[in-house]
Amino acid sequence: MMMNKSDVTDMIMEKKRAAGTTWAEIATMAGLGEVFVTSACLGMNSLPREAADKVATGLGLPQEAGVVLAEYPKKMFDQQVPTDPCIYRFYEIVGVYGETLKELIQEKGGDGIMSAIDFEMDVEKIPNEKGDRIEVRMSGKFLPYKSW
Repeated sequence: MMMNKSDVTDMIMEKKRAAGTTWAEIATMAGLGEVFVTSACLGMNSLPREAADKVATGLGLPQEAGVVLAEYPKKMFDQQVPTDPCIYRFYEIVGVYGETLKELIQEKGGDGIMSAIDFEMDVEKIPNEKGDRIEVRMSGKFLPYKSW
């Protein structure tokens, strides 16, 4: 039976849990960024073949897992609002600030969007005397709409 992205994600999660491995450690295996590698391991991006093989080897997965990690994903996801509180809060942020972000991006850049293809994201925990904070930094290429 051929492996698919879901199978490989399940294997990665099992190995990660059993070994106590972090996403940062897996990203180091791949030689790529933590957010991108995590996304690829969860099936939403593809790793370059060499990086995919390094992850598969580093986690003790079958060679076919590296092949699957390098395959282009089908970026399908449930269209309903998720109930997981962490994910839901991002939906809430977009619901509350989505129009604001659109207005500010277009006021500063013109009629266009921020690319999720030419994109980078970092997540950090920042100590704060009022309670630790999570900082999410997103950087995407501005893509102007064209007229014709």
